[in-house]
Amino acid sequence: MKFTTASLATTMLATGAFAAPRSGLVERLQARGVLSRQSMPSERNNGILLKEGSDSEAASVQYSKNWAGVVLEQPPPSATYTAVSATFTVPDPTATDNSGNMQAASAWVGIDGDSYTKAILQTGVDAYIQNGDKTYDAWYEWYPNAAENFAIGLTAGDVIVAKVESFSPSEGVAIIENQSSGKTVTKTLSAPSSSATLGGQNAEWIVEDFNSGSSMVPLVNFGDVTFTGAQAEAASGSYGVHGGQVLDIQQNGKVLAKVDIESDTQFTVSYQS
Repeated sequence: MKFTTASLATTMLATGAFAAPRSGLVERLQARGVLSRQSMPSERNNGILLKEGSDSEAASVQYSKNWAGVVLEQPPPSATYTAVSATFTVPDPTATDNSGNMQAASAWVGIDGDSYTKAILQTGVDAYIQNGDKTYDAWYEWYPNAAENFAIGLTAGDVIVAKVESFSPSEGVAIIENQSSGKTVTKTLSAPSSSATLGGQNAEWIVEDFNSGSSMVPLVNFGDVTFTGAQAEAASGSYGVHGGQVLDIQQNGKVLAKVDIESDTQFTVSYQS
């Protein structure tokens, strides 16, 4: 299924978007200097391959410390990836223990950050839980800058269309459409420095265990996140996830998130309890 953005394009011309303070739990944590949300490039676990399944299946999947999803690592000849999009549902987080500590997960689409690590242009949503208090954010980020929030309401079960597009190595846009509420937000972004320009070498659809400061926020039980209409665009055409590198999250020898490819434009990331 191809991604169409007629409604997004119309809204981009008519509506601005801006960074917003975090609400509820996350706002309180940020006010105390506890939380500064940031994605990080994929941290492969030394190329260790999955042992389950057939040899062909094992060879097509790698472990990552922080990313689960699919990455197109090689752009088409004489082209670079200029846009990535997908539709997914905001997950309903469930705490993995009774500690009361904050846990979270992020679902997003992006350009670069895997084999090309100087920059990532990305946008997506976060789901948090602490002591039963659940909070949801939509955000945009041009790594290595930290993420900033969109001013748009979210709740578990909302259907989200996320897209990033680069106009040049140093300019791009992030778009989040909440199809459940009918609201759309956009943010035009610039590379934070001359050393953080895009290479267009990777296109990705990811569930992430993201960072707060120098530490990873414990990964929450996010259930299933299904990416549909997954599409990457380049001058040579449009591409799905076929031929991409599949990443499962593994930490301390345990697989926490696993990918199941369903078609060229759809796959599901499942939390492994």
